[in-house]
Amino acid sequence: METRGIEQMFDFQRLPNDGLVLLLLLLYSPVGLCLMLIRIFVGAHVFLVSCALPDSLARRFIVRIMSSVLGMHVRQKSPRLRDKSTKLYICNHVTQFDHNIVNLLTSCNTPMLEASAGFVCWARGFMELGAISSQDEMEESLRRYSSSPGTLPLLLFPEEDTTNGRAGLLKFSSWPFSLTDSIQPVALQVKRPFLALVITPDAFWLTELMWTFFVPFTVYQVRWLPPVSRQDGESSQEFANKVQEILAAELSLVSTQITKADKAEHIKRKRHSAPPTTTLNLGARPRPPPFMVRSSGAEERRISKMAQQVKEVLPDIPLRIITRDLAQTNCVDTTITNLLESTEEFPVEATGGATAGATSELRPAWRSPSSAAPASTIKPAANCFGKSPVDRHMSLQERKDALYAYARRRYVEKHGLEQDNNL
Repeated sequence: METRGIEQMFDFQRLPNDGLVLLLLLLYSPVGLCLMLIRIFVGAHVFLVSCALPDSLARRFIVRIMSSVLGMHVRQKSPRLRDKSTKLYICNHVTQFDHNIVNLLTSCNTPMLEASAGFVCWARGFMELGAISSQDEMEESLRRYSSSPGTLPLLLFPEEDTTNGRAGLLKFSSWPFSLTDSIQPVALQVKRPFLALVITPDAFWLTELMWTFFVPFTVYQVRWLPPVSRQDGESSQEFANKVQEILAAELSLVSTQITKADKAEHIKRKRHSAPPTTTLNLGARPRPPPFMVRSSGAEERRISKMAQQVKEVLPDIPLRIITRDLAQTNCVDTTITNLLESTEEFPVEATGGATAGATSELRPAWRSPSSAAPASTIKPAANCFGKSPVDRHMSLQERKDALYAYARRRYVEKHGLEQDNNL
């Protein structure tokens, strides 16, 4: 999976980067807010009308006109290709209202596959499946529904998640193609001014509805493609790949192997790649503002000096590891704690001719507390800051010994070793 490819399939920033477009958006904002308030009022009437009228051509026409007032303009191409005998429509997934848009053109049902059933599920136009405990049970329920005479066609989105509709299609899941042997592909394109064309990956559906009411309009273009049938001996995944290629060619997109799970992992990496701002670090110094940052040479000397202090406490840790952690923590004590609590094994640095052969061996790089200082020289920790340099030095020495003891205990517990007083 190419990072660049997956980056192009999702919009993480809703507002435009172009300065002129952003200025136009700011000037439009008062109008957009007024439109949003009016459309919320109109939207309530659209919902009531759709609930009151029975499913028919007249109802779809009225709701479609009222949806245009809400800024949702629906166009369709090649409606004559729609096969009324087909029980399954397969569509690419761009917004959280795709099923509502297709339902304005023809009667169909889209099952709610993940969220719990209830009023919100019904109000959004999804079909409730009832108590479904497994994927196999859900597939069997939908298979029985499709084979029943007189039922409305199913509308499914095999991508199982949304994209921005500009770069490529997520890999089609195979299970929708196991329901029937004939399907009708539906290509959907969405265009919207000012903002990211459609939605950000982790946006809530109600938030997206408010943005739809805010922008001047959102154009949904639906194209019906000829029905596609399964060939003899063709597996469900091969059938899914064939339909994915057909839709990708129709939309001038790339047919990718990126899955819904890859999208979730990509979103998680994007969130964690941002520098943490909420972590509370009581031992670290506050970072200076950008205009007070020291010169690079002075900063390197300061980090190098702190690294030597850490090196005195943990002499077996490579200096590059210490420097890397100090660049993040900016604190000697915090770096020492991080290195002691780390489960990573570091290569031991050579300190002389006798140990030069051990540089390539990987082992936990900790020293025994007994090698740090004689026990007779350790004094109790001071209850307050020492008045003399000797008192402060001995208090620091005890802290070092305590850290050594803690590291040795962690290592023994981790590897299940027996305590050895001679270590």
